Amino acid sequence: MTTERNPFKRLAERLDSLPNGFPPTEDGSELRLLAKLFTAEEAALASQLLIKLESAVQIANRLGLEYEPTRQLLKSMTRKGLISAGKTEDGLGYGLLPFVVGIYENQTGGLLDAELARLFEEYYQHAFARMLSVRPAFHRVIPVGESIKMDMQVEPYESAAGIIEQAQSWAVLDCICRKQTALIGKPCKHPIDVCLMLSATPDAFHTTSEVKALTKEEAYATLRRADQAGLVHSVSNSQEGTWYICNCCTCSCGILRGMAELGIANVVASSAFINTVDEELCNACGLCVENCQFDALSVGDIAVINEIRCVGCGVCVNACPDHALVLERRPEKDIKPLPVSYEDWGKQRAADRGIDLSTLL
Repeated sequence: MTTERNPFKRLAERLDSLPNGFPPTEDGSELRLLAKLFTAEEAALASQLLIKLESAVQIANRLGLEYEPTRQLLKSMTRKGLISAGKTEDGLGYGLLPFVVGIYENQTGGLLDAELARLFEEYYQHAFARMLSVRPAFHRVIPVGESIKMDMQVEPYESAAGIIEQAQSWAVLDCICRKQTALIGKPCKHPIDVCLMLSATPDAFHTTSEVKALTKEEAYATLRRADQAGLVHSVSNSQEGTWYICNCCTCSCGILRGMAELGIANVVASSAFINTVDEELCNACGLCVENCQFDALSVGDIAVINEIRCVGCGVCVNACPDHALVLERRPEKDIKPLPVSYEDWGKQRAADRGIDLSTLL
């Protein structure tokens, strides 16, 4: 089938033109993955959407399509989590979603089954190394907050507690990464129901059945439960617009597996903090080493920090029974500038990939 006639090929190329990327593979696993999620008609329409939201009327007029069938198809794809939707001046608008983070994560309560899990794994093994090697990284590590030295100034976007506190609505859903690895026969010991969703709009999650709405106190409790399970907290890699907190592990997380399985050293951006050891309190018990997912600790007479590998997640701090570890702020020269917004992140990533976003805006 030629590129012109294959809607899945056209959609794959369109998704790869986004800053997030959707690299092609020699075995065509990306096309089999899209064919599982989209019908040919849906793929043909999605491959012509823009990043910015357009109303169904605008899309139909721009593409020379009949309005009502176009509107119905857009609504159907929105319900399946395949495209984005939101309010515009002309009413409800629709736009193109990246595959990650976007389309795939929306399948937690939708099409995720053993077949989709297998197809995703095939694509992961063939293409994710290229996707995760682009800068800026998809995710940024953040500590909970309690693990940071108390007398330090901490920006709200620099800790999980600060991000939860700034939100107006909170929700939880199952981790699609751990569900996916379980479906391919590689279950993870960590809890599944710990992925947090956030919104600046009050009561944003009370009308949807796809996530469980939480109070702020319940969101904090979920975060503490994830922390006690030794999970690494990560968010989108910008200062503003954080709408989720992933609680990740190297055994299942699509991002952190990039380090454990694909050998990519910098799969996530480090936090603004780094671990330090109180030599008088440390008794070299080794619990910090057991809990560190980045191989950033070793034990001799006391715990020793590998500053190159430490991402400042704080997991080991909270695991230390003697309170011998604490996060301190990195020297300012070592703190990489953080994109202000998601749009800034996208522009930087597009520049790193050498792609032109003008046709999608």
